[in-house]
Amino acid sequence: MTVLFDLDGTLTDPAEGILGSVAYALRKMGVQPPAHEEMRWVIGPPLQGSLAKLLRTEDDARSAECLAFYRERFGEVGLFENELYEGVPEMLGELRRHGRRLFVATSKPTVFTNRILDHFEIAGFFDGAYGSELDGRRADKGELLRYIVGQEGLDAEGTVMVGDRRHDVEGARANGLPCIGVLYGYGSEAELREAGAHALADSPASVVKHLSFGV
Repeated sequence: MTVLFDLDGTLTDPAEGILGSVAYALRKMGVQPPAHEEMRWVIGPPLQGSLAKLLRTEDDARSAECLAFYRERFGEVGLFENELYEGVPEMLGELRRHGRRLFVATSKPTVFTNRILDHFEIAGFFDGAYGSELDGRRADKGELLRYIVGQEGLDAEGTVMVGDRRHDVEGARANGLPCIGVLYGYGSEAELREAGAHALADSPASVVKHLSFGV
């Protein structure tokens, strides 16, 4: 079996770094940011679209400028304002001991993803890490998963996605993959059920149980 893991909200809790960088970017654009608690919904989906909503603009150039400001802070500071969820290294180690192939599949740019995996010393658990490109390619989870399946020659019947937001579930379903929705991240149980998650897990240990006995 091959397991594809989302990053933000599934392996790590990135709230402080992401929300701090969003607030920084909005201020640079002359917009007063909402309180952090009011922006938690931005964690998970492709970021430029979320910034456009916060800016209340349909101007791609304006949201792209805001995204550049976001990356200005995130690439230096926000990247490491982050922490592993409790039990994640144990989950990954257990799955590897059972012969699972593991990949990261995140909308976050690959250049940031690899630095985060190295920082938390979990890169060695994975056979590869896939993210988006800085120009926006493969930010859509469905497009990203289709790319991974093609690049790695994966069998849909033997591959499972694990993520915390509806975008993970919908992207998996678009590619014929089952998805385990994790409840300790940023998506609600209602969001994940409505999107069509095949199973729900309330902890990394619960993810292991689902993958041991079938989704």
